[in-house]
Amino acid sequence: MAGSLAASPFALAAQDRSAPERLEDLIPDSAVENPEEWATDIPADTSGEVSTEPAPGVSELDPETPMAELPDLTVDWPDDIELAEPEVLEPIEDAPEAFVGIEELELAPEPELAEFDVGRRLVLGFPADSDGFPEQTEFLERFRELSTVRELGGGEDTVAQIAARAREDEELLQRLLRVYGYYDAQVIRIVGGPRPGEESGETAPQVRFDILPGRRYEFGAIELGDLDTAPDYPELRETFDIASGDPLNSDRIVSERFALDDKLGETGYPFAEIADPELLVDHARREGDLTMPVQPGGKYVFGEVTSSEPDFLSGRHFERIARFDAGETYQRSLELDLRRAVIATGLVSSASVTTREVQPPSDGEPGVVALDVDIEKANVRTIAGAIGYGTEDGFKVEASWEHRNFFPPEGAIKVRGIAGTREQLAGINFTRNNFKRRDQVITLDAYASDFETEAVDARTVALRGAFERLSNLLFQKPFSWSVGAEVLYTDERNRVVGGIARPRQEYLIGALFGRATIDASDSLLDPTEGYRLVGYLAPEVSRSAGSTTFYLRNQVDAAYYQSVSEKIVLAGRARFASIQGAETFEIAPSRRIYAGGGGSVRGYGYQAVGPRNDFGEPTGGLSKVEFSLEARVQTGFLDGAVEVIPFVDMGSVSLESIPDFRFVNWGVGMGVAYKTGFGPIRVDVGVPLNRNPMFDSPVAVYVSLGQSF
Repeated sequence: MAGSLAASPFALAAQDRSAPERLEDLIPDSAVENPEEWATDIPADTSGEVSTEPAPGVSELDPETPMAELPDLTVDWPDDIELAEPEVLEPIEDAPEAFVGIEELELAPEPELAEFDVGRRLVLGFPADSDGFPEQTEFLERFRELSTVRELGGGEDTVAQIAARAREDEELLQRLLRVYGYYDAQVIRIVGGPRPGEESGETAPQVRFDILPGRRYEFGAIELGDLDTAPDYPELRETFDIASGDPLNSDRIVSERFALDDKLGETGYPFAEIADPELLVDHARREGDLTMPVQPGGKYVFGEVTSSEPDFLSGRHFERIARFDAGETYQRSLELDLRRAVIATGLVSSASVTTREVQPPSDGEPGVVALDVDIEKANVRTIAGAIGYGTEDGFKVEASWEHRNFFPPEGAIKVRGIAGTREQLAGINFTRNNFKRRDQVITLDAYASDFETEAVDARTVALRGAFERLSNLLFQKPFSWSVGAEVLYTDERNRVVGGIARPRQEYLIGALFGRATIDASDSLLDPTEGYRLVGYLAPEVSRSAGSTTFYLRNQVDAAYYQSVSEKIVLAGRARFASIQGAETFEIAPSRRIYAGGGGSVRGYGYQAVGPRNDFGEPTGGLSKVEFSLEARVQTGFLDGAVEVIPFVDMGSVSLESIPDFRFVNWGVGMGVAYKTGFGPIRVDVGVPLNRNPMFDSPVAVYVSLGQSF
């Protein structure tokens, strides 16, 4: 202790150097009586000012001059201290094998790494044994999409950027590794020179990350709140497919939460709530404890459906278009489907569906919920008009007035008229959508028309009715159908005999018809995969010039779509139509079979393909065959929204009910389609390969919404 205290120069200056050093001499009485005051007491001179002079025996130091050397201080080693001799330890017999000499210690070998090029300047190194990291392929793809180094190119201007972004990618790798449960993973970042084999002018460095995943953590305790109170707990718990001991994966937590939420919503739990999951990672156990509180909220069945505007669209009508009946187990998807169906009526500008408890669950029986539909009316009256000119049709003016809920619910009435060079029409149409059932439509149409083309000149009064269940833009159905009947009186241009046109002829025609469609395509307006098959059958009776004729009209359409790459879709179409049971001249010209025009043989005019009379007018026939093939090629214009479509068409119309291919016409061309949110807008330019210069134009243009077939 004395030797240690003697090391202070200020203490030495206050003592008699010749006197023996004692502890009592070094500590004054004032320090013993009041140590805190003594410790902060600063000596002062008689004037009361704080003394700035150095203590006696201590030379004055210049504060601006560095101390060249420390003062000479010597401390004598005390002679009265004796140190004990160290004890010699005897070797331990049968020592554990873990206690080995340093020369015998073997370090684990570094794992062999396999390289993966992620970008021009970026390489990842993974253990060559992929069993230690089975998610390696998925991990690489994910990192490739998020990497910031990969976005950079070469050049001197990117050197500093690469260094900065390499640190960002290192952090990204650590985060991704934790997503897959590798919390002890090591990421070694190496920024080196240009890669071997690079051009001599390259100066941008290469970035390499060596990844040692380490041991993967596992799920520990799983806490799901009150899920076990649900009547369907075993099934619900099986849906949440995470158990203690499973490899830890944050993505699985998210996906399994969605799966559980969907299961609850589809099995009768409209009021279920799932809190945000929390994962507590214990590095000592190498486990993650998952807590995700679930409140099932009771099981329910559907009850009634109500409407906020019952006089406009009633709750009873909503129950009719819903895909569920009262008493069925609640399903969230059916609730959302009802909202979509309400919007699809076109009579509302907005709609919302709210689930309301009517009867709570009790005694093991499910409760009952009502669905309250709140709607806001849309404008149901529409006035429309159009003015146009076509090389075949001449001028045309169209106008219509429509009230889409004239006879609630969804009973629409439409009055329309056409005035044009070749067509005049006046008609009234009644349509009831969602008639008796969802997506069933009943229509009645009455019209009078005067229609003239190169093939047909007919003045007609007709009444037509149909009952159908068809696809629409919101609900594409795999199977749709329609049945109906029509009666018409028509006065038409007659056939030519010996170069002389016979007087006009009147026909009274009655028909039944049916159509069925199998649609296995992936889109109604822009299919890329699948097929369609349509069949049409119509027995008809015709009374004219004192004779009655019975015949059968039929047609079959088939289309196939196949994606051959990400940017190319091949589409093919075939059509066969025939009339059985009558001769050509016995059938009104407007009821015969024709080909040509958009949706048929492009490059030719409407109804312009097939046999002609002595005046060059198309006469139609009793059968036809058509084929079309096209390639829909996506371009890079406007973010891939533009397609170019080369196509080839073939059509043949025969005078007999069995095709004889006497008249065959070919057309080729190119189309351009612009894809919008509701479907492609398409323009086709067709060229007739074997055109008749007297009747066929060298080029024909067609505009359509949706693909040609």
